[in-house]
Amino acid sequence: MIDDEKDFCFFLKKNLEATGAFSVAVASHPDKGIRMARRYVPDVILLDICMPSRDGFEVLRSLKDDLKTVSIPVIMLTALEDDVYRKRASWFYNDGYVVKPVSYEKLVGEIERVLEVKARVGR
Repeated sequence: MIDDEKDFCFFLKKNLEATGAFSVAVASHPDKGIRMARRYVPDVILLDICMPSRDGFEVLRSLKDDLKTVSIPVIMLTALEDDVYRKRASWFYNDGYVVKPVSYEKLVGEIERVLEVKARVGR
């Protein structure tokens, strides 16, 4: 997860890991998140759009321009609800778009959907 909201990340990480189905790493700075993605190549990335220094669109573009991270599915997890942002994210090949606040069940459903698609296409 790449998101500068540390409290949000803490609680989301705890809830996702409590299921036993997920292991979550958190980066609160965009550049650190990109480095972590290159090093660990996670199954999926949850990415906020509004972050200091580098927005989520720049991070998404960097991830999709890198051969090591291009196949990692990215779910935009953001407070930006406008269709303009959804379309912009799709231009950079995001795999999902979830608006905060989001129910835990909806987020887990979206993660599972993206992972299922990934398994089917063999990424």
